[in-house]
Amino acid sequence: MNWKDCLNYSKSLIRLTVKIIFFFIIFSEFSHSQNAENNSLNPSLSDTTFQMTKSPWGAVARSAVIPGWGQFYNESYWKIPVIWGTAAWFVYNWIDNDKLYNDYKSLYQSTQNEYYRRLRNFYRDQRDNFTIYLGLLYLLNLIDAYVDAHLFDFNVNDDFGRNDFQINLRIKLN
Repeated sequence: MNWKDCLNYSKSLIRLTVKIIFFFIIFSEFSHSQNAENNSLNPSLSDTTFQMTKSPWGAVARSAVIPGWGQFYNESYWKIPVIWGTAAWFVYNWIDNDKLYNDYKSLYQSTQNEYYRRLRNFYRDQRDNFTIYLGLLYLLNLIDAYVDAHLFDFNVNDDFGRNDFQINLRIKLN
């Protein structure tokens, strides 16, 4: 892979990142399109205002500073070791592949053996992949903190909205 291929790859990665960010910006605007002024058809909805317990952007800011802090803020404690363990695994593999890349780089420079060049390129690509994986993990950490803060007040009780009226249906097949 020469420098032109690397440049084209990085340009396409930047374009993809911009498209993803643009996608999230557009759909986050649509999710906030209904407000209290639009509830003129149903006056009972405009009488009460819902106050969120957790701030989604506060959770994102916390996770941006220290990954997992937004999950701690949202009381999703079990996600913190998952984030840190995955990040540790990616960092370990990045360091290992970087060491092997440097070893085979020096071997190739001293011997000009094609086999060492292929191994050098392989470990460089693996190292770069783990860099991308770390970036994606960081981005997913931020998205998870945002979504988890939005859903913090979501009621998941079994009896939520259920009437006492139940229909039991029994089918017996012979």
